[in-house]
Amino acid sequence: MSPHNANARIAVVIPSYKVTRHILDVIAAIGPEVERIYVVDDRCPDQSGQFVRSQCSDARVVVLENAVNCGVGGAVMAGYRAAIADGMDIMVKIDGDGQMDPALIPDFIGPILAGEADYTKGNRFYDLEQIGAMPPVRLFGNAVLSLLTKLSSGYWHLFDPTNGYTAIHANAARHLPFDKISQRYFFETDMLFRLNTLHAVVADVPMDAVYGDEVSNLKISKIVTEFMAKHARNFIKRLFYNYYLRNMSLASIELPLGLLMILSGLGYGIWHWADSARAGVGTPAGTVMLAAMPLLMGVQLVLAFLAYDIASVPRQPLQRKLFRRRALRTATAPASADTDSTPRQDSDAGQQHD
Repeated sequence: MSPHNANARIAVVIPSYKVTRHILDVIAAIGPEVERIYVVDDRCPDQSGQFVRSQCSDARVVVLENAVNCGVGGAVMAGYRAAIADGMDIMVKIDGDGQMDPALIPDFIGPILAGEADYTKGNRFYDLEQIGAMPPVRLFGNAVLSLLTKLSSGYWHLFDPTNGYTAIHANAARHLPFDKISQRYFFETDMLFRLNTLHAVVADVPMDAVYGDEVSNLKISKIVTEFMAKHARNFIKRLFYNYYLRNMSLASIELPLGLLMILSGLGYGIWHWADSARAGVGTPAGTVMLAAMPLLMGVQLVLAFLAYDIASVPRQPLQRKLFRRRALRTATAPASADTDSTPRQDSDAGQQHD
């Protein structure tokens, strides 16, 4: 365990919407390592917040109620805000439908307590034997979304981006722009993009896929069309923030130059191919080479950029950097105060002499 996490206070956030059949069992299964449990009633038609108040006797439980339905992301962020305000150090998010085993909480907070990660998330794809339990449509959808998320978030080592079993250190959470994060189905993916802009370290935690007889509601066509624009937006923002606004490197040149050469080679080749086709003659070998050369060089530059981007995944936890910064400020504050006090005394003495 990292020294600055020795006495970490653990909280669990449970977004609550139509989960009254399972939520009491979920709360009962949460271990003693958790100090506070925030149940967030997201304008639930079953009044799950009131249900928990009347039926749950666990003193750790705090019920929060959203005035309007904000979606799973809005409910989770309401829990984060309350936990940060109460001085919690690590927040674990689990669903109230019983599909996330609270016994895994130590596995999720372990890397954070050890100072190895700022954010952990579940990954149901570690155990190949367990993947067979996942509905085929959901399996394919997760594979597609994982590829898109790698591009838009910059966390190339992660998989299963829609997994909602997560844990986050308060030092990372309090720097997130909660008002800008997507509140509904894109929440988990948008969180990864925002964490990358902070250079936070994210780690996967192996877990089993639990579905039982549940019918998957995942519609690939709807998700791809709905999420594609958001992934493209985050990808462009990430490139601008990481490669042009806050840092410049060789990769900042490789990507635009590579894309320009690819487009130039394709445009030149297609134009001459069409011209030759209209004339009924073959395209000269030299013309083919002039089109192929920039195309091949452009592909190599784009691949070089991707290699650099993959190697740039954050590896130094944000919580450690912030802890060192606070420790440095604390160590220098008394010295600064003593130094500042001496000139003030001399100045006062001078004014008295005047």
